[in-house]
Amino acid sequence: MTASKRQIVWVGASLRDLRRFPRQVRRDIGQALYAAQQGETDPSAKPLKGFGGGSVLEIVADHSGNTWRGVYTVRYSEAIYVLHAFQKKSKSGIATPKRDLDLIHQRLAQAERLHRKGMN
Repeated sequence: MTASKRQIVWVGASLRDLRRFPRQVRRDIGQALYAAQQGETDPSAKPLKGFGGGSVLEIVADHSGNTWRGVYTVRYSEAIYVLHAFQKKSKSGIATPKRDLDLIHQRLAQAERLHRKGMN
């Protein structure tokens, strides 16, 4: 018996932003999202701090001295909602910049609305 794959739902400009990444980064993030569709967690995906548990995850991909990130939620059993994709440019350590965290919060609320709308 084959487990059904969860669909990927791109929230906001996350897909457009991801398409601008280098090919290898797109592959790495795509592989991690595919694992999430299968109910697994890729080694490059870790819970994003500040979101209360492990339902919002961050994929970290390093390429040519740069760091790229993809953020998604597994909060809903029907779909994986990709909330944000961005290049980490902050020089203030490994912390996610506040403006990116604010956008992730907004898109998580949007994912909640999309999820509820899909249930009706």
